[in-house]
Amino acid sequence: MSRIYDCADETARKDGIVDAASAVRKGELVVLPTDTVYGIGTDAFSPKAVADLLAAKGRGREMPPPVLVGSMRAATALIDDLGTHGRDLMEEFWPGPLTLVCTATPSLSWDLGDTKGTVAVRMPMDPVALELLKEVGPMAVSSANKSGQPAAATMEEALEQLGDEVAVYLDGGESEAPVASTIVDLTYAVPRVLRAGAISIEQLRGVCGTVIGELRKGRTKPKPAESEQAEAGTAAESADGSGAGTEESTSSASVATKPGAGEAKAEEPKPEVPGTEESGTAGAAGDTDGRQGEDAAGQAPNGERSDN
Repeated sequence: MSRIYDCADETARKDGIVDAASAVRKGELVVLPTDTVYGIGTDAFSPKAVADLLAAKGRGREMPPPVLVGSMRAATALIDDLGTHGRDLMEEFWPGPLTLVCTATPSLSWDLGDTKGTVAVRMPMDPVALELLKEVGPMAVSSANKSGQPAAATMEEALEQLGDEVAVYLDGGESEAPVASTIVDLTYAVPRVLRAGAISIEQLRGVCGTVIGELRKGRTKPKPAESEQAEAGTAAESADGSGAGTEESTSSASVATKPGAGEAKAEEPKPEVPGTEESGTAGAAGDTDGRQGEDAAGQAPNGERSDN
């Protein structure tokens, strides 16, 4: 039987965070609010837990979940190369609705699915989500819905779709800005938008200068000028949103120390801005009903349709 906690009540919120943290450590699934839509999450370093998350959503390894972190320090422990602009983008837009696709640290002992050696990372601007992430460290988190169904903007919508497959539901109220996060691929020499979302390309260019825009349906490759810039990159995305099939997965047998909750606490900001985990403030491409679910999103080069 699932446990539900109303995070508007201080006592219930504290109890809910404790219960949710315990559930995550056991490899169970929890639903949590974020600064976009509600997310379903679990321990990113438990292969069985991640497999259970994908099964609960009804999707396969070809669509691995993004990873939410509680601090930039925790994120950099997961990333092998931030590229030229990664740190600047984090400092400008985190915590917030920006997902960064980067080359993953190859020695990490995890299995998120067919990632092709990359990881999609985000630090959400939601106090409940950040409090939980401080306790448990990085979490694999996807939108709290069945694949093909609308992303949940309320805990009730998530409960209706996921039911008792989730151990703990943290109710943070209705999402105030249920628009998907913008996804930016930093594995190219020039940052590239994989999915338009809450952070506009103009905002990104204000930080990075040159940014390659999102590929539109029917366009098979970047324009010549963009193509020259992108050739130096390490990952690619086909026009239908799937990752290029030429890259090998870099799953490693070696074991690295898991970035712990203690690291996340070291540099954790204390934002009080309300939000939701799978969206933001500006309109997202392909949004037809006021919020963008995972299946409207483009697929990142690690094979996922990141819905953060």
